[in-house]
Amino acid sequence: MHSLFLKVFLWFWLAMALVIAALFLTSELTRSEPQFPSYSGMDRAMTAYGQLAATTYEREGAEGLRKFFGEPQQQENAQGDARQDDVRQRGGDNARPGGDAFYLLDAQGAEVTGRVVPRGVAEVSRRALASGAITRSAPGAEMFVAHPVKTASGRTYVLVDWRPRRRPPPGFFSDQPAAQLLRILAVLLTAGALCYLLARYIVSPVVKLRAVTGQVARGDLSARVSPLLGRRRDELADMGRDFDAMAARIETLVSAQQRLIRDISHELRSPLTRLGVALELARRHTSPQATSALDRIGREAESINEMIGQLLTLSRVESGDAEGLRRVRLDLCALVREIADDADFEARGRARSARATECEPCTTTGVPGLIKSAIENVVRNAVRHTAEGTEVEITLFCEEAGGARQAVVAVRDHGAGVPEETLEEIFRPFYRVGEARDRQTGGAGLGLAIAARATRLHGGTIKASNAHGGGLLVEIKFPASDD
Repeated sequence: MHSLFLKVFLWFWLAMALVIAALFLTSELTRSEPQFPSYSGMDRAMTAYGQLAATTYEREGAEGLRKFFGEPQQQENAQGDARQDDVRQRGGDNARPGGDAFYLLDAQGAEVTGRVVPRGVAEVSRRALASGAITRSAPGAEMFVAHPVKTASGRTYVLVDWRPRRRPPPGFFSDQPAAQLLRILAVLLTAGALCYLLARYIVSPVVKLRAVTGQVARGDLSARVSPLLGRRRDELADMGRDFDAMAARIETLVSAQQRLIRDISHELRSPLTRLGVALELARRHTSPQATSALDRIGREAESINEMIGQLLTLSRVESGDAEGLRRVRLDLCALVREIADDADFEARGRARSARATECEPCTTTGVPGLIKSAIENVVRNAVRHTAEGTEVEITLFCEEAGGARQAVVAVRDHGAGVPEETLEEIFRPFYRVGEARDRQTGGAGLGLAIAARATRLHGGTIKASNAHGGGLLVEIKFPASDD
């Protein structure tokens, strides 16, 4: 999982899920069975109330007792039938009256108003009569409190007070499992949506910054991230503005450097041209003894002119001007053979040779001049550094790499090679492995740098390695076009 957005989103969502799980767990661990409320302060009042109810019954009968309990006759008849059915269906002990209720039982355990009572009422009544004291039923779904009372007539009655269990109001986890699951799912979905928006808000500028840094890495130094961040004023927006300031500074420095190189190169060409004209005039009016010195001056002037040309080419490639040039489909095999023939002609003047030993049919798409410059600079570098009497071997073949076809140009010389630690450095401008050797061969340290820039401009790669048996092997890879 390499996506920062996905990591932030999942971590936020996991945090929400853990909070819900912790809430559920603590709710379950700390939940206790609700207790019956304490009526200890009311026991004496309820006993007096029971004595008054018994007196009312003896004086006014069952009808008067019903009125005393606040139950009219018609309501009692309807409720009595329903309660009798409920008692019969639910088995007596488990029968629950339809609300807070009082029962008055005589010494024989019969309810004086004729109502059918649960067996729990009859049981607690018998125990109260036997003990002569206030008696409570065992803890359960409901509690009955029996108050033995005696009237002035000497008769004994028991007032049974049904006291319901006082349950807490329903909470988040106090419902059926299906309802609990639905609530948890709703919370998770809501949390997921919020976490998604939060993660997107946090990661969005990072994604935009990454896209702009990719543009800068590809050479577009004018790319900026601030316009993409809108009105954000947080730390990420500050980082984006700092990046823009850095990119602007780099663009200024690179532009100034490239402009300086171009200006110097153009300014140097004028005196070199005049120097060439002066040399030709000097040859006409000097003795044969001075010809050798003049020829040396001519070669040095030509070397300087060649270096200036390479500087201009390098500046054009690095500035991205070459991207606007027309790209065409190239036959690499024909191009490699042409470069090998030209290099061989130059090498023979140095007691060396160059040859295309293998040339498979391969094509690529690009700017012809730049691709030729890339391959030609590598070949000419090999010709300069290969040993006398040896041959520079040039091969071209196609290969599959990562599901894509590549055209590989391999150039191998038979020189002294380079130290392993400098294999990547040789593609830097003006880098020289050995000052004395490069001065002797005429190298300025620009050919391989131009080859590297032109290759990368076409989406290719260039790599150097010391060949087995001595010498340097340079491989240039271009994306191959479909045949």
